[in-house]
Amino acid sequence: EVQLQASGGGLVQTGGSLRLSCATSGFTFHDYAIAWYRQAPGKEREGVSCIDNDDHDGNTLYADSVKGRFTISSDNAKKMVNLQMNSLKPEDTAIYYCAAAPDGCGWVYYHGRFYDTDSLRYWGQGTLVTVSS
Repeated sequence: EVQLQASGGGLVQTGGSLRLSCATSGFTFHDYAIAWYRQAPGKEREGVSCIDNDDHDGNTLYADSVKGRFTISSDNAKKMVNLQMNSLKPEDTAIYYCAAAPDGCGWVYYHGRFYDTDSLRYWGQGTLVTVSS
């Protein structure tokens, strides 16, 4: 059974930090890219970051809104992807989801932005991040 378990969300003040984790099982981890998406109240789901686990160099991609503040990393031994979020802003408030994409980050990020596509095959349940002003 495929599982993606997102954790690490919580309440933090503006400027604070949180570290999200996505624990995975049930599929060959290094054959998949893992992406983070988020959905704020009343808004569409949007891509945040992606990492290609089948890439020796660990290709990473970020939405413009989080570049320089968020860092995605992968632990192949633990089959886990982390998202370090620094300098958090109220507009980062959302439910954060991790998703697995077998075709790589290039199928969910192109033309300079993330897309919500069928390439995101498996999804976790989400973890809530709230940034207070």
